[in-house]
Amino acid sequence: MDVLKRLLLIFLFAMAHVLVLHRIHVFHFATPLLYVYFVLLFPRNYPRWSMLLWCFLMGLVIDMFSNTPGVASASMTLAGVLQPVFLALFLPRDAEENMPVSAAMLGIGKYIVLVLALTFIFCLVYFTLESFSFFDWAYWIESVFGTTLLTSSLILAFEGFRK
Repeated sequence: MDVLKRLLLIFLFAMAHVLVLHRIHVFHFATPLLYVYFVLLFPRNYPRWSMLLWCFLMGLVIDMFSNTPGVASASMTLAGVLQPVFLALFLPRDAEENMPVSAAMLGIGKYIVLVLALTFIFCLVYFTLESFSFFDWAYWIESVFGTTLLTSSLILAFEGFRK
């Protein structure tokens, strides 16, 4: 059941990105990369090897449709590595073993910090790999911060509808 759910999520995030979100460029530098929300949907103590495979697969699907060879898959895999580390910073030690990650469980303040931190690192790696040089520093910084804020806002909006 978990496999079908994850495959459906990959399909939905990929279609949303490819058909709609990839064409949005706010002020010509901020693009919503909503598929990073996929990383936040893994519960606490989910097997790390499985999380890394799912994150890599999500990134690979995005790479295939977006013509960004390896950029999204590397960034998503790193986000998958860091999610349990960041989550451990915000959870009490006596939290449930398979606790889902949500604003209701963590509290809105901690969840916002978690989303911002994970999305910022994802965007930092994504745009660094995409540019592969720092030829235009201003554009790179605008892209990282603009996309982080736009993506985080979308994730928090979707989280508001999730119960």
